[in-house]
Amino acid sequence: MVRVTVWGENVHERTEDHVRERYPDGMHGAIAAGLQRLLGDGVQTRTATLDQPEHGLPQEVIDQTDVLTWWGHIAHEQVQDAIVDRVHAAVLGGMGLLVLHSGHYSKILQRVLGTSCSLRWRNEGERELVWTVNPAHPIAQGVPHPIVIPAQEMYGEHFDIPEPDELVFISSFAGGEVFRSGCCFQRGAGRIFYFSPGDQDYPVYHQPEIQRVLANAVRWATPRVRGPVPEAPNAPRDWFL
Repeated sequence: MVRVTVWGENVHERTEDHVRERYPDGMHGAIAAGLQRLLGDGVQTRTATLDQPEHGLPQEVIDQTDVLTWWGHIAHEQVQDAIVDRVHAAVLGGMGLLVLHSGHYSKILQRVLGTSCSLRWRNEGERELVWTVNPAHPIAQGVPHPIVIPAQEMYGEHFDIPEPDELVFISSFAGGEVFRSGCCFQRGAGRIFYFSPGDQDYPVYHQPEIQRVLANAVRWATPRVRGPVPEAPNAPRDWFL
């Protein structure tokens, strides 16, 4: 049983009618429903949002989370640093982290990657093609090549991230731009996957192909080990004497 916490800002859904109509249960609700549909009895999902106490991520929730998904956009600065510290420590200890779309500017992704995570963007509802560049990767299993997203916000290079440990997907757009849209990293004992499709203005998280990517990513990011942040204990000289 993989325990997944789906975190969402839940600001657009509360303040914009067209987003609420598209995602009546919130984007976090749509993501959680897709995971439950595809992973069935193999997953236990819960949701958490910015407006809840401790943003829905008290220590006991983090301790009971194998994989955390993160969607944020316009309220990154409202996320408390203490919560970012808590999530960061959990990732180093083995918790998986999936950062989605505009979560590239989240405090947690900037913390774990150590860069600005800036990129080029344009929101004109252009077609996006998501191309698999590593078909042997577990996240790519059962994913069509390419995924066709009829309308989506354009994200383009340069994307200010470290070289990914593994690149699974790149995207191309009607305007000619390309983007590293599916990137894997490891920090400490934790696996991290950044996946860019998913702007609030489009029904991307209702697409079965996108749901498949996220379900595969949850399986991939599930902890192999889980514990506290590794320490550096003093080693006496007589260990091998």
